[in-house]
Amino acid sequence: MAEPHRSGFACFVGRPNAGKSTLTNALVGSKVAITSSKPQTTRHAIRGIVHREDAQLVIIDTPGLHRPRTLLGERLNDIVHSTWSEVDVVGLCVPANEKIGPGDRYIAAELKKIAQRRNGSGTPVVGIVTKTDLVKPEQVAEQLLALQEVMEFAELIPVSAVDGFQVGALSDLLVRHLPEGPQLYPGGELTDEPEQTLVAELIREAALEGVRDELPHSIAVTVEEMLPHEGRDDMIDVHAFLYVERPSQKGIILGHKGERLKDVGARARQQIEGLLGSKVYLDLHIKVAKEWQRDPRQLRRLGF
Repeated sequence: MAEPHRSGFACFVGRPNAGKSTLTNALVGSKVAITSSKPQTTRHAIRGIVHREDAQLVIIDTPGLHRPRTLLGERLNDIVHSTWSEVDVVGLCVPANEKIGPGDRYIAAELKKIAQRRNGSGTPVVGIVTKTDLVKPEQVAEQLLALQEVMEFAELIPVSAVDGFQVGALSDLLVRHLPEGPQLYPGGELTDEPEQTLVAELIREAALEGVRDELPHSIAVTVEEMLPHEGRDDMIDVHAFLYVERPSQKGIILGHKGERLKDVGARARQQIEGLLGSKVYLDLHIKVAKEWQRDPRQLRRLGF
């Protein structure tokens, strides 16, 4: 007898820069979540859809849980907590190349609370050791043992999104925890995010590369308009604003004679063309929105 079709939601959690977005993209087989070496890159709960013959797995990539220093930080943590309470299985991601620390234990303690609140049996939590390509096999084994001490997991698995190690096995493991059910999304969809949100995220990813360490949290992007290029049916015009908090930051993004902004535009345009399957004219402007991370009115305007 054929196995029943399963469908449901999983989410990856962990401290910032634990490899959650890269793992989401590896499982979906396409770029739906932006990645960066800078912590706190993810700001929305992005849904990536894994289509299989036996299942449809919807992965929600959440921001990293952290101790917030701004109103934006508090809102990002709220996104994480509300997502945890709605999924069928949670994957706690810990990088193989970093010691387990207070941040990981704090997240595990929060997970335990949500699991207990949800129902008697709790939401299953899978322990995932990420970035195994960066260390020797014995270090992976040590990290798995250390992770086992943090909380009670339904299962433990080491993976590498970069070289594909055990990505398929992780997909199987998550699917086993989903309820039986039909497809939740049409076959061709890889994400339910609006195109404008994804385009804004790709611009922000390009802007994050190469800026000074203090800048990532200060950058926000809005796409004001996306429309067909006049007189051409093979091109889309994208008009977007990059927001920073101070005039000095505007200079950092612009670079010498506008060179850095030009580079951001070129990198982002390449990614957007891949996403939209069309040539793109990208019009980028920088605006200063003073202390937007702490201002409720400005946060709302920027989509938080």
